[in-house]
Amino acid sequence: MELPKLTSAEDLAELVEEIGFLPFFRSGIEGFSVEECTPPELWFTDEEGPWEWKGPVIRSTHCAYGKFFRGKAMYISGRLFPNFANFRRDGYDYDARMDEGLARHVDVPVMQALWREPSLVSKQLKTRACFSKESRALFDASLTHLQMQAYINIEDFVYPLDKKGKPYGWGLAQYTTPENYFGEAFSRTVYENAPSVSYRILSEHLSKLLPHASDRQIASILGA
Repeated sequence: MELPKLTSAEDLAELVEEIGFLPFFRSGIEGFSVEECTPPELWFTDEEGPWEWKGPVIRSTHCAYGKFFRGKAMYISGRLFPNFANFRRDGYDYDARMDEGLARHVDVPVMQALWREPSLVSKQLKTRACFSKESRALFDASLTHLQMQAYINIEDFVYPLDKKGKPYGWGLAQYTTPENYFGEAFSRTVYENAPSVSYRILSEHLSKLLPHASDRQIASILGA
């Protein structure tokens, strides 16, 4: 499938809904990324481009967005994310992961903070999880790890406002858990398949979508 050119948030939202998976940056599969589908002139401009489209796309499609692919950003539709999360979590909810001694100690305060307050901007989350200013790199690494395990995702981006009330600068990621973001439907279905079955479902989907991609490339997208 040759993906269309993207010139607006609406274009991107439609594509995410249609194909289900879309990495933000180059994925190793030719043409399969927001980066490759968007004209270069839209990346650094005074007008809105892919950086600014993220929040509107998340809100309009209610997709999952986060660092799900090699520690880099990817959009995943709500219909596919339960199987993706099941595979990435290897069938463990986070309580079970802690009980089995499989959770990293540095990640636990982040999850506990989001259990107490289900939606937190990155700066708030860092404070609530008791990371110091000196431990910024450790905090960032924890966020990436938890996203790669599909225990947290980004539900929006919050921008500072100027004196006229207009947003400016870089948006701050607002984090939550898929259980909070998708609600009961996600919690009810995420573990209904064996992780291996979830992987097969997703692999078959991507194989049909990307017939030119190798099994190894598809496994890389899914994190196998």
